Amino acid sequence: MTNSSRKGLELFIPEEQSTVYVTISDSPVHAGFPSPADDHLENKLDLNKALVKNPSTTFFARVKGESMIGEGVEDGDILVIDKSLDPYDNCLAVCFLEGEFTLKRVQIEGNNILLIPSNPKFKIIRVNKDNDFYIWGIVVFLIKKV
Repeated sequence: MTNSSRKGLELFIPEEQSTVYVTISDSPVHAGFPSPADDHLENKLDLNKALVKNPSTTFFARVKGESMIGEGVEDGDILVIDKSLDPYDNCLAVCFLEGEFTLKRVQIEGNNILLIPSNPKFKIIRVNKDNDFYIWGIVVFLIKKV
């Protein structure tokens, strides 16, 4: 995985040639009452195939900052971003604004776009045609450390 560091976002390109297998249980993990343990850890899951649908347009990025903590996105989390997807109203997107990357919910209002943080310490950003702005990619997965 190669990396490119920009202010506010650390980008990584996935290795297209490698396969990353992890063992996955045949039994579901219940979020209610525990069920008897099964020894069915036979299936393999390729993380590249599970998380990367479009390898040539998919990137990973490490989150820096706390503007999206209300949505559970915290400093150090890893985003899986697909640049081939078209932006849509209320998508979670990595945007390039005035020379910097930012992660926000995108709200489309006619010719204006609002970039919505989920932390009250941060202000909504109104983007118009005069801004140096584009939606760089759509977040498709969030990988968290628990």
